[in-house]
Amino acid sequence: MTAETTNPPATNQVRAFSIIAAALFLNNTVALMLGPLLVDIADNFDTSVAVTGQLAAATFFSWAIFAPLVGPFSDSFGRRVVALTGLGLMGICILAAAFAPNFIVLMVLLIGTGLGGAMIPPNSMAAVSEVVPLEHKGRAIGAAQGTMQSAAVIGVPVVAVLASVADWRLPFLVVGSLLLATFVCSWFWYPKCTATGPRTFSYLSRFKQLGSVSAFRIGMLANFSQRIAFYAIIGYLAAYLIDTYGLSVGETALPLAVVGAGAVAGSLWGGLIARHRKRLGFVAASTLVGGALVLILFAIDPAIWATVAIAFAAVLFISIGWPVFITFATDVAGPSRATGIGLMGTSNRMGGVIGSAMGGAFLAVGGFSAVGIFCAAVVGVSALMMRLILREPDGALA
Repeated sequence: MTAETTNPPATNQVRAFSIIAAALFLNNTVALMLGPLLVDIADNFDTSVAVTGQLAAATFFSWAIFAPLVGPFSDSFGRRVVALTGLGLMGICILAAAFAPNFIVLMVLLIGTGLGGAMIPPNSMAAVSEVVPLEHKGRAIGAAQGTMQSAAVIGVPVVAVLASVADWRLPFLVVGSLLLATFVCSWFWYPKCTATGPRTFSYLSRFKQLGSVSAFRIGMLANFSQRIAFYAIIGYLAAYLIDTYGLSVGETALPLAVVGAGAVAGSLWGGLIARHRKRLGFVAASTLVGGALVLILFAIDPAIWATVAIAFAAVLFISIGWPVFITFATDVAGPSRATGIGLMGTSNRMGGVIGSAMGGAFLAVGGFSAVGIFCAAVVGVSALMMRLILREPDGALA
């Protein structure tokens, strides 16, 4: 651990990791669960899939706005109170969303969900970066990201199955209940570590410090572009499979699980290169490959499992960058790790906002092939920034 924290006993470490992993898993399940539910929600509230897709945009928007605001609290006062608040707010809002009487109420509750969800990843990733030796930090963050991304393999397909058993409201009931159960476990088991920052509350100074680092600002923009493509793929893939191949919501579960495995594999791969001196070059190349695959994904209609294989590969290559950018943020943030990760999380969720909103707009105007062109364009912009502008800060990989 860092000099400011104390190693808990081994048993407590296992319990603490288990609840943090559960929180990350459920957090990302909530972020991705709307994908297989869009068609049912649109039918229930008599809207189009493109309009219903704005529910995800609203969730990501509140998430993106609030994510950097909680970082300084976590850095100054510790992780526990922020983690408990986030889990409690998410659990209550998701559970209440199961009973939403109309589209507007559902959107308001999902905005509240975004506020709670914004609190969890910065705390968790900051804690991970503090409890491992520097040389293992990238792998540890990659493993944590792999746990989080496993929501796409397990959580989202389970959401699809639950929706096929009843309707779109059942997944909200189940996920909300699990979040509140995790809140109770966290109340007893979340580590009571000393804060990583000074006890005197420094808020704006933390943003000022990070804002002065040009590499951090450019890294946020590069990550933002990549996440736009990621969330556009994940958000509209289920609808694409339903529309193109005539699948039911339940039948999308297995294809979505396979594609979600690509996100897990990409996160683990990214963790392995996150401390490599050529990590930025690797990420730039991988995103270009991913962008080309997305273009192919929505441009042709081969056999369904060929489509799933292309989607798997596209998500894998685009996912490599996320743990690298998180590690990059901790390298340059100093004592303001949660603030830095929160700001990087903002670029992540703002990517979700634009990916969901613009993906829906392109879908309405030009169909799914237009969504593919949009994704390829934004990852191309990210790769250009990484190759032409972004540089490693001096000593970051020392």
